[in-house]
Amino acid sequence: MDWLDALRRLRDSRTPAVIVTLAIVRGHAPRNGGAKMVVSPAEVFGTVGGGNLEATAIGRARELLASGSAEPELLTLKLSDKATTEYGVQCCGGEVTLMLEPVRVVPSVAIFGMGHVGLELARILARQELDLHLVDSRAEMLAHERLGHPGETGVLADAVAAVHVHHEPVPEAGLAELPAGAHVLIMTHDHIEDLAVTDTALRRGDLGSIGLIGSRSKWARFRTKLTELGHDELDLERVTTPIGVPEVAGKAPATIAVSVAARILQLIEEAQAAEVEATR
Repeated sequence: MDWLDALRRLRDSRTPAVIVTLAIVRGHAPRNGGAKMVVSPAEVFGTVGGGNLEATAIGRARELLASGSAEPELLTLKLSDKATTEYGVQCCGGEVTLMLEPVRVVPSVAIFGMGHVGLELARILARQELDLHLVDSRAEMLAHERLGHPGETGVLADAVAAVHVHHEPVPEAGLAELPAGAHVLIMTHDHIEDLAVTDTALRRGDLGSIGLIGSRSKWARFRTKLTELGHDELDLERVTTPIGVPEVAGKAPATIAVSVAARILQLIEEAQAAEVEATR
């Protein structure tokens, strides 16, 4: 499989990887500069020359994956019978420098409700490297005339996120399309829809954070309803409401969106740090 195809497949399956590039070759080496290999926790695609060289690169790549590092690094190896490593000797006579570039799993965020706040929030988050899911039961809220074409025209013209638009007459159905670890933000136009999405999100045990827009009185009513639907106190603690950072006050849609975006980016960083810690 071509390394680019492998990288796409790993990205689609939300598997982290490291791209290994033979950046500099001095003297003799098994492959020419520019050769590439993709290393995942369980697989290797392509080759940078085999033998000690490749085994050392794979070992270091998997150390980077285990540490959760996002920083690229250079690895210089001498291909000499005097340079012995745990993987043996490779005596081509040259020296190579490899670049190892970690490719982390892209975080996923879903906004349920593309009203005034949802649109402003999508505008901000679309400029981050995310898988961004926009869900609404109203087709007109997701129309091209309103959103434009992400990455091309309209309010999401400068999007760098992979934007996925979901028209869901029953909005909670959109939760089934989200990957494990996705962060869910609930802000529909209808409190009944909000409750249904919250209930369904809580029944998925593999989501990331669940944020619900609203007041304390709204949450008090929701707590009662969710308890009647069978959720216990541990379930309810998974829901954060109100959402956003308290330091950013104001009720204008754009202000609320800034506050919520800041908090969700914090939560993404916290989740990534927790994943790294879990591998140690």
